[in-house]
Amino acid sequence: MFIKRTNAGRAAALAILGLLSATGVAPAQEPLKIGLILPYSGPFADLAAQMDYGVQVYVKQHGDIVAGRKIEILKRDTGGPNPDIAKRLAQELIVRDKVDLITGVLFTPNAMAIAPVVTEAKKPFVIMNAATSVITTRSPYIVRLSFTLPQVVSPLGGWAAKNGIKKVYTLVSDYGPGHDSEIFFKKAFTEAGGQIVGEVRVPLRNPDFTPYVQRIKDIKPDAVFVFLPSGEQPVTLLKSAVEKGLLADGIRLIGSGDLTEDGVLEGMGDPALGVITSGHYSYAHESPENAAFIKAFEATFPNGPRPNLTAIGAYDGMAVIYAAIKAQNGKLDADQTIDFLKTYKAMSPRGPIEIDPETRDIVQTIYIRKVERKAGKLVNVEFESYPKVKDPGK
Repeated sequence: MFIKRTNAGRAAALAILGLLSATGVAPAQEPLKIGLILPYSGPFADLAAQMDYGVQVYVKQHGDIVAGRKIEILKRDTGGPNPDIAKRLAQELIVRDKVDLITGVLFTPNAMAIAPVVTEAKKPFVIMNAATSVITTRSPYIVRLSFTLPQVVSPLGGWAAKNGIKKVYTLVSDYGPGHDSEIFFKKAFTEAGGQIVGEVRVPLRNPDFTPYVQRIKDIKPDAVFVFLPSGEQPVTLLKSAVEKGLLADGIRLIGSGDLTEDGVLEGMGDPALGVITSGHYSYAHESPENAAFIKAFEATFPNGPRPNLTAIGAYDGMAVIYAAIKAQNGKLDADQTIDFLKTYKAMSPRGPIEIDPETRDIVQTIYIRKVERKAGKLVNVEFESYPKVKDPGK
């Protein structure tokens, strides 16, 4: 009797599977799990929010089912540049939560800590922001969809030396992206005939800019080249520059796009007018793709911030994840994902992008921009472009 029931059960199950096949309905599959690691709390939470918004906008536009698989996003908070916490969170996501892919990551130290974890576990790691050049060399499973600082600042160095800026003082944050910015701006600037007359590396957390600004004012360079993390610090620096009379003395501020990132630009006020930066994305970028992105972003978050460079990194990061899932018919095999992404090309809201198959880093247009007021808004207006820029750091 037991055997007969078992056989009957098997027959019924086979009949159900046959019916599902005949009607084109597949049995439900497990969701694809994506671990999103960001500093949701702490002083850089606004930037994490921008990245989270970029993810949400893409998912809202394209749905949360890809190639028949439900997408489940597991969000984890590092609280800031905390490599030990980032490593632990990545380990937990992989071992306990069984994620198929890791993404997000605002800061270089966090990305560096996660790299050996994804290498050992053989999990794809799509970086949406962290911008030190060396990161992609730390794991064969890393692909970066944001930018690198050498990629962004090298065009600015050459442009500055050829446009009346002969003496520059550099001020950068004392961690990987700041070091990259300092080294590669100096290289491009001096090779084009410019002179570095001083340099300083400031603490990553809560620097007091007043003594640095006074020292720079006393030296009287033509300009100060700045790299600081996007957010509050550039606003604080500009305030110090105004209070100490740096700008009144005709000393210009130039820097990477983080200096006048779109999320805080309005808060910088009129002193930001005329600041020259180089970057890969501007809210003011003129293209149908960017117009559609901004419309979708503002419709999803009508009371949110203006989308910035971190939002676009997250948006494009989700685009490559979706493309990889589709290419594998609903799977995310690590090696196949990386092989596919090495061939990736797309038209982003920032402009044309592709992945360098040798470095797994993004290749994109870098723009020289100037802060202007248009339609009552402070915006980074692009006036010169450098297409298909690879990371010169590698």
